[in-house]
Amino acid sequence: MSGGVETGLPQARYTYGGDEFVFVELAEAMSLGVNFRAMAITNKLKEENIPGIMDICPSNASYMVRLDPDVLHPDKLIGRLKEIDEEVGDIEGFELETRVVDVPVMMSDPWTHEALMRFRDRHQDPEATDLEYSARINGYSSTEDFVAALLGSPWLVTMIGFVPGLPWCYQLVPPEEQVEVPKYVRPRTYTPERAFGFGGGFAVIYSVQGAGGYQLYGLAPAPVLDVEQRLPDFEHSIVFPKPGDIFNYRGIEREEFDEIRGRVQDGSFRYRTRPFTFRPDRSLDDPHGYNKEILGVLYGD
Repeated sequence: MSGGVETGLPQARYTYGGDEFVFVELAEAMSLGVNFRAMAITNKLKEENIPGIMDICPSNASYMVRLDPDVLHPDKLIGRLKEIDEEVGDIEGFELETRVVDVPVMMSDPWTHEALMRFRDRHQDPEATDLEYSARINGYSSTEDFVAALLGSPWLVTMIGFVPGLPWCYQLVPPEEQVEVPKYVRPRTYTPERAFGFGGGFAVIYSVQGAGGYQLYGLAPAPVLDVEQRLPDFEHSIVFPKPGDIFNYRGIEREEFDEIRGRVQDGSFRYRTRPFTFRPDRSLDDPHGYNKEILGVLYGD
């Protein structure tokens, strides 16, 4: 993919998952074009509201549909999915009604730093921090330049998973600008809740405390999972992120971090969001120009 709408995408592969699931692999490798195709197909499927479909789960380069086989035969569903795939085509003209979200993150915070230093024996470079290692292998001369690249362009939430509420985010930049880093050699047994991490080509916010293998860069003051639904953003779901959301990770200092934590604790915090009609073909044609438009909607520039 090098500008323009991605063409020559591979044929989708359709498989059964027991009696109740159909799994569709659109490609073996993740790319923005493939993920846009998955979103276009699953959105159209939702709009059709076909009797017998119980759940639709989009992923990075695939999607899965749960069905009631007593109402809808899997082969009939697969037939319709193939038709939708043809109708979607190269996603030219596809529009996604979504939202742009301001996601504050404190980079190089003391809590994730303490966690990553406890597990240097599990890291590729025990003598460096995760940020230092990641900057070096991506060709950046300093961690400041690396952080500027991470925070310089918005990210698309491509899927939710691994643990409940964890958003997988892929940056809306040309392929040659994509950051890639490996996971730890051996996973940590501890990762702070709300840690901002990176693995492969994906940025994440850890929704819960627990094990993890992604490189650790910072900490978000606000949750992405609220099982008690104390905060207004979680009124209708315990999970805040949605596939198709556009996250802008914004670097903050300790003073703003503490202020947001206070609002989270007293129940008054709300994410800054703006509705947005996302055009994948425009993102592929002119990523940097379109990103300015996206951020202008969020921050009023």
